[in-house]
Amino acid sequence: MSGLKVSGRADIAPFFVMEMMRAAADREAAGGDVVHMEVGQPSTPAPAGARAAAKAAIDGDVLGYTSAVGIEPLRQRLTQHYADWYGHGADADCLVVTQGASGAFTLAFLSCFEAGDRVAVTAPGYPCYRNTLEALDIEVVEIAVTAETGFRLTIAMLEQVGELDGLVVASPANPTGTMLPPGELDQLARWCHTAGVRLISDEIYHGISYGTPAATAAASSPSAVVVNSFSKYFSMTGWRLGWLLLPPELVSPVERLAQNATIAAATVSQHAALGAFDSIDELEANVARYATNREILLDGLPAAGLDRIAPPDGAFYLYANVDHLTDDSAELAARWLADLGIATTPGIDFDPAEGHRYIRFSFAGSNDDMTQTVERLTDWARQQS
Repeated sequence: MSGLKVSGRADIAPFFVMEMMRAAADREAAGGDVVHMEVGQPSTPAPAGARAAAKAAIDGDVLGYTSAVGIEPLRQRLTQHYADWYGHGADADCLVVTQGASGAFTLAFLSCFEAGDRVAVTAPGYPCYRNTLEALDIEVVEIAVTAETGFRLTIAMLEQVGELDGLVVASPANPTGTMLPPGELDQLARWCHTAGVRLISDEIYHGISYGTPAATAAASSPSAVVVNSFSKYFSMTGWRLGWLLLPPELVSPVERLAQNATIAAATVSQHAALGAFDSIDELEANVARYATNREILLDGLPAAGLDRIAPPDGAFYLYANVDHLTDDSAELAARWLADLGIATTPGIDFDPAEGHRYIRFSFAGSNDDMTQTVERLTDWARQQS
């Protein structure tokens, strides 16, 4: 032991889904089969247009550093994306291309908040919000949202927690798939702007919805920070590419932070992302598969005793209440992996207080994966009775 200090900033909770991924990989390495319902990523590769653009860039481009804010053609293409999807006029000068949405969140938190600021997140919610904010010495204010309210955050809930400096909200949300209707998101964004609360809007699951399309907070508030990514709808998780749509006053601070933290996002990934916009039909076929997967699980899981699920409005997750089966969802997830070969994510990843009562299923895989999951869990439930 050197006796040298280890920063307490790293004393944060692990990202448990990664632990489940590792356990599933260990089972596969030992020759066991696994139905992957744990990981929140598409089972499809990057679309054909992205792969073709990447190959062209590898063959014909130096692929050196780019500007910290990203290549200009991609920033311009993103403005067209906002016009096409939302009818919103985004300024290319306010778009910053980042190393995934994860990099975008870190840049956003660093540029928006000081140590000691109070930032609200929902519980359940994506754990890396909470963990990254804590590592930056920002006070995390958890607001419990429940199945009874469709896991939706309301202005009344915000008004009950005292003065806030920021709010992180996702629509559609992980792990519940809950989406704020456009009118509710508009009211929330306007309330934050009026109250002086910096809204960080996580929009990485936009494009994956099962009814009304998602709205962007940028259309409702001039002070909102929007985070998005090529990982989910565009099926490019491993390419590690995201973006920020920023208020003008934050562009220079974020650019300086990016210059020092990462220099720039991966150049080949930026060129690939340009090509992804040429493959919308392929991407929409992915969403159609998710919709079928959603129906297979919603129709089939009640026979396995899993009937307390709020139907997701978007994303590719089901958040199931399992407290009639266990008071330890991590133990149940481990048992399902060991006995059934089904990998899931325990709710403690998303809600430290109540997550022991829940398990998340990701339905980003194949139709056959969903059918196998229903069949295996139904057989298991029969054996338990």
